[in-house]
Amino acid sequence: MALLLSLLTALVVFSAGPGGALGCDLPQDHVQLSRENLLLLSQMSTISPFFCLKDRKDFRFPRATVDGSQVQKAQAIAVLHEMLQQVSNLLPTENSSVTWNTTLVDQLRSGLHRQLEDLEACLVEEMGEEGSALAMQGPTLALKRYFQGIRLYLEGKKYSDCAWEVVRAEIMRSFSLTRALQERLRNKDGDVGSP
Repeated sequence: MALLLSLLTALVVFSAGPGGALGCDLPQDHVQLSRENLLLLSQMSTISPFFCLKDRKDFRFPRATVDGSQVQKAQAIAVLHEMLQQVSNLLPTENSSVTWNTTLVDQLRSGLHRQLEDLEACLVEEMGEEGSALAMQGPTLALKRYFQGIRLYLEGKKYSDCAWEVVRAEIMRSFSLTRALQERLRNKDGDVGSP
C-alpha cells in the first residue's frame, strides 16, 4: 500500500507543472486533467492490492521510451500520446467482469480522451518541425508490445478482479515512470535531452 501511495504522490507532484510545458498551446485544464485521472485511477480499486500479491507480474515497462536524454521532443510527445491511447483502449467495457465503478471508468476514459486531443495538437505541431513518423515507430512500438503483454496477462488470468487490480497498479506505475520525460519537456529551450 505504501508503494501505491508513493507512486500516486509522485504522479500528482509531476502533474502539477505548468500547463504549456510541451511548447504548444495546451488548455489550462490539461494539468488538472492529469491530477483528476490519477485520482480516478486510485479510486477504482475495489480490492486490496495485498490480496492479489500472488498475481503480481513484472510487465517490463520499456524505460528507454521515457528516458528524456535519449528521446527527441516529437518522440516524447508521441510516446506520451501512445501511452494514454493504450490505457484508454485497455480500460474495461460494460461487458467486462471487473467490479470497477463504471462511472469512474467513464470519467477516466473521458479525461484521457481530452488529454489525447491536447497531445495530438502538440504532435502535429512538432511533427512539422522535427521529423517523420518513422522516427517514432521504435518507441511507440515498444509501448504497444508492453500493453499487448498486459492484455495477454489479463486474458491468461481470465480477467479476474485481482488481474485487473494488478493492471490498475501497473498503469499508475507506468504513469509515474513518465515523470523524467515530462520534466525534460518542460525545458524552456525545448531541448528534451538537456538536463
